Amino acid sequence: MNEPMRHNRITAPPESQGLRLDKWLAQAMPDLSRSRLKALIQDGRVTEAGATITDPSAAVKPGAVYQVEQPEPEPAQPLGQDIPLKIHYEDEHLIVIAKPAGLVVHPAPGNPDQTLVNALIAHCGDSLSGIGGVKRPGIVHRLDKDTSGLLVAAKTDAAHRGLAKLFAAHDIERAYQALVWGVPLPPVGKYTGAIGRDPKHRTRMAVVPEARGRHAQTRYKVLKSWQSAVSLVECRLDTGRTHQIRVHFAHAGHALIGDPVYGRGPRKIPLKKLGGDIALMLQAFPRQALHACELGFHHPIDGNYLTFYEPIPQDFNVLIITLDKS
Repeated sequence: MNEPMRHNRITAPPESQGLRLDKWLAQAMPDLSRSRLKALIQDGRVTEAGATITDPSAAVKPGAVYQVEQPEPEPAQPLGQDIPLKIHYEDEHLIVIAKPAGLVVHPAPGNPDQTLVNALIAHCGDSLSGIGGVKRPGIVHRLDKDTSGLLVAAKTDAAHRGLAKLFAAHDIERAYQALVWGVPLPPVGKYTGAIGRDPKHRTRMAVVPEARGRHAQTRYKVLKSWQSAVSLVECRLDTGRTHQIRVHFAHAGHALIGDPVYGRGPRKIPLKKLGGDIALMLQAFPRQALHACELGFHHPIDGNYLTFYEPIPQDFNVLIITLDKS
């Protein structure tokens, strides 16, 4: 059986003189990434005048006609799984969903399936046009397993590249709400500190010297506090490092309630003012109380600004309601 194939014939214009073949093709075929085109060239999928070209750095010949064979995207691995999704927005290029706490974003050791990627593959189906030659969603940012909230994924190579550029340039508006121990001071401020591997616990992240980590900055605002014991804070990210909010607040002495990795417990926190039942409820909360509530960005294809809001989930909200009654 012949392999399904799309054929593209492109004539090199005069201004392509001296360009690398993979770079020029990426300009001429914006739906494909340069890395994807480089792989196609190396696989012998590009010809000129009947001759196969396998060197991505070959110089373009102005006036020459290049033929690019583009195999149909391969089926995704992992496979799609029918997992319910709360969808805020979807078009041919991207999808915005509200991830529930407990759902892992991407398959990994210990979580080989039943992930958000499995759910997106099943939901999007043939609308995934192929990222890197595979029918899979393009994940450009992640939320920890037990963090809830908004997440955007690409459905096409072009959208994937565009979203990646927005995140790299920090041109994405992201807001989170978190419940933390104590009251951060000042009530409006920012935490700045490089984040890297904790030298004592290699599975954790930590605030480290700039030379050993990556610059990170989190802006915050205290929205409400209860008896100086617990605060609801809004956080906005100027950078996007692993566990950034959790690490910055823990380093400042205001660990997130329920955080199983960075939560240091309610030391020196006046829990008695809250009442015994509420204190026990807070200490027993089974996940970090962190929710990605806002997401805003310019659409990577048409440039329109999109903004989304997802209310805090029920388990988080029960804590706030209970605290309000204390």
